[in-house]
Amino acid sequence: MSANDSANSTRLRGTNPVRDDGASGLRVRLAAPPISGVVRITFILIAIGFGLYLVWRLRGVIQLLAIALFFAFALFPVVDAVAVRTRARRALVILAVYLILAMLVTLIAYVVIPSLVTEVHRLSRNAPYYAAQLRHNATIRRFDDRYHITPKLVRDAQHLPEELARLAGPLKDVTIGAASFITQLLAVLSITFLLVLHGRRYAEMALVLTGERRARYRQVLIDIKDSAAQYTLGNIIIGGTSTIVTWIVLSILGVPYALALGLLVGFFHFIPLIGATLGSIVVAFATLPVNFPTAMIVWVAFIIVWQRIEDYVIQPRVYGQTMNMNPLVTIVSLLAGAELLGILGVLLAIPAAAAIQIILRYWFSALGAGTIPTDSSAGAEEER
Repeated sequence: MSANDSANSTRLRGTNPVRDDGASGLRVRLAAPPISGVVRITFILIAIGFGLYLVWRLRGVIQLLAIALFFAFALFPVVDAVAVRTRARRALVILAVYLILAMLVTLIAYVVIPSLVTEVHRLSRNAPYYAAQLRHNATIRRFDDRYHITPKLVRDAQHLPEELARLAGPLKDVTIGAASFITQLLAVLSITFLLVLHGRRYAEMALVLTGERRARYRQVLIDIKDSAAQYTLGNIIIGGTSTIVTWIVLSILGVPYALALGLLVGFFHFIPLIGATLGSIVVAFATLPVNFPTAMIVWVAFIIVWQRIEDYVIQPRVYGQTMNMNPLVTIVSLLAGAELLGILGVLLAIPAAAAIQIILRYWFSALGAGTIPTDSSAGAEEER
């Protein structure tokens, strides 16, 4: 066949263009995609869009599920220990834990709220006296004469009870908010009850779908459960210790409602990073009526020393290596939690970030070595 005949035959086959690459000898054929592939991609995109739409519409339910899952992880070791030692039915143990927690919350509310209201009214009534005491200091008096700080503080303190009353809002809004909160609380408690009672069964049902990787994912769930439990129990221990120490110090200083203020400081410890500082500031205002300013100076000096002891002695021993998180991850998780769920998101941010860190650690270990390290080998790698 001549060169002209070959060129003509190539032009006649023009339904599927062919490109000849003289350098490599490769022939690339361009063809229209099959109809089945287009339909499949379109169906996948529609399914993803519909799934994202469902997630958005059910975001409130997903939040409640996440909260219940966190509480279930935290209660698992407590319920397991009590059930093994007492040989009681697991459902009865969970109900007993719920009852104890309800009694503690009621006790704290009964002790803390009335005392705080009394302290607010006392601070408002005695604000001019505290301002006059502050002006006895020459340095403070010089700054006050220049910037007029004391009159502003007195005016704000005297209007503090009115501001607190205004924050309560109309009775209708309070009633609706309380009803919604109670409904969500009951939902979380019910889901947590079922997760703690049948959590292992639910986990095994889900792990069956993972096939040969079942043992790997089971270990991931166990590590996440241990991390959440360690974080929650650690906060309880640290908060309880701070409550007792604060109670003792304030009782020595003669501050009224020392136990209520100690419970308040212990509660604030559940807020990461800034909780202890916020609780200390509240207590500092409560020391104003007692031998001003000596009691406040003693309290500030004590809390500076005590927070250093917490940071470098108590927290490392309580948390151990389970919550060994990067500081950047901690800060970002707190900001994200606050943006998504407010104060509740701040409380759940660190255990959620720890869970994500555990998942990523197992994933990268599997990609790098093809196997999942045990806890001891993972700890050894971190030490190296």
